[in-house]
Amino acid sequence: MQADRHAGCAMVTFTLQTWDNSAVGFQVSGHAVRSRTGLHLCYELRGKLTELLLPAPNAAPCRTDGLWQSTCFEFFVAPKGLPQYWEVNLSLSGDWNVYAFADYRTGMREESALSVLPFTMQQQADCCRLELDFPLAKLISPEQSVEMAVSAVLQERNSRRSFH
Repeated sequence: MQADRHAGCAMVTFTLQTWDNSAVGFQVSGHAVRSRTGLHLCYELRGKLTELLLPAPNAAPCRTDGLWQSTCFEFFVAPKGLPQYWEVNLSLSGDWNVYAFADYRTGMREESALSVLPFTMQQQADCCRLELDFPLAKLISPEQSVEMAVSAVLQERNSRRSFH
């Protein structure tokens, strides 16, 4: 990741790689900016999107389990130096979920502090862009340093999934 300055806040840019060099021809990149009230996150997926299984937009997006089993974007955020963290799943359908963990993969529960999580999604033939203003201050004090990881799951039409 690379840090820049954006409106007085540190902007971190990223380009994700597949874990096993699958999904050749797709690129997932973006940026994240933390402010006093939240975290602005932008993902951009480029490639021949017709080769991916992309969920249809949901007219009434809602909290949904199992989003990671198909094409979705994810990020993980934690107070620096502490074991608890949150996992956020964002589907291109508009569906979402936020899970709180007490420690690495233990004590998982849906985060009740968030009842809605609106984000925008734009799609063209070879590009898809998702933007979210995540209300991080509802979970972590603005004075607390954080650690963050971003990832994506791409499911191709042949049902093969790649993890970035």
